[in-house]
Amino acid sequence: MNTLDQTAVADLDEEVIDYDSTFVDVQPGDIVIGRVVRVAQDQVLVDVGGKSEGLIPIKELANGPVGNPHDHIREGEELELYVLREEDEDGQLTLSKRRVDQARGWVQATKDFEEEAVIHARVTGVVKGGIIVDAYKLRGFVPASQLRTKGAHDELVGTEVPLKIIEVDQRRNKLILSHRQAVAAEKGKLRAEILQTLDVGQIITGKVVRIADFGAFIDLGGIDGLLPISEISWQRIQHPSHVLNIGDEVTLKVLKVDRDAHKISLSLKQLQDDPWSSLTAKFSEGMQVPGKVTKLASFGAFVEIEPGVEALLPTAEMGDNVARPEDVVEVGQMVNAIIKRFRPDEKRISLSLKESSDSDGINEDED
Repeated sequence: MNTLDQTAVADLDEEVIDYDSTFVDVQPGDIVIGRVVRVAQDQVLVDVGGKSEGLIPIKELANGPVGNPHDHIREGEELELYVLREEDEDGQLTLSKRRVDQARGWVQATKDFEEEAVIHARVTGVVKGGIIVDAYKLRGFVPASQLRTKGAHDELVGTEVPLKIIEVDQRRNKLILSHRQAVAAEKGKLRAEILQTLDVGQIITGKVVRIADFGAFIDLGGIDGLLPISEISWQRIQHPSHVLNIGDEVTLKVLKVDRDAHKISLSLKQLQDDPWSSLTAKFSEGMQVPGKVTKLASFGAFVEIEPGVEALLPTAEMGDNVARPEDVVEVGQMVNAIIKRFRPDEKRISLSLKESSDSDGINEDED
């Protein structure tokens, strides 16, 4: 053998001796980087630089049942993997993707818990007492008491819901979340954002969501404003339900915004023609006018002399020695009265029956 051949053999022997040193030396508990070589129904093969390909059992692919492995992983993808068992007699490592995902998930869950963040997670199942969600690739539990919805929850499966973490314990594998608190937090944030965009005098659109004796509540897209009964119409109405219905879309004017108290006052009548603005051309002091009694008070009666315009008929102007308004008039009754004081710019008109003729003053009730 010549010198050249001897050198070549020596180099070859050296390569053979160093061959094992090219393999990755890993121990159980290590984190390694691997490239997916093949995805099968029962296992995934990964190249991690060892003597042979590493194996990810299907149960170690994801947290929970794995229907189709291709939904969780694809060939050629690079992954961080946890070493479960060292090489067997065939030089194959047993690896877990689930363990790495869980470790990262607990870190993020703890961070979001401390920051009181609202997250979104997919509902994967319904169990006694609540629902199961996939949060951070961890199995989270939402108790029924923390759900915003009532009754059966099967319709939630497969949907994403907003959640807030109320308990996180990695040692006990415990992740408890609240749907109710998340919805409240999101609404609070939305309310604050809407309040910042509203100004007095602004024209907005909303939907009637609740009707009460004193007015109606209008949903403005995340916060409710109050439409008082006195701001629904220029005409006196007995109840808001006589004009509005639940679900009605209405256009309104913003009267007041209290950002500290999160209160908004609205008006519907401010977008209607003010009937007081045209009274000067129609009425004057000393004129006799017909009207309908709309309300009685201890000091007199209110009489509508024009749609949306009420004048005051004081008790003292109903006649001599009249003690109570109801002794002379009643709601719904038609009267003919004299305009004694006329101040339309102040929205004030006073009437008198004393100065009206007896025959014209009181008419029959009108339905």
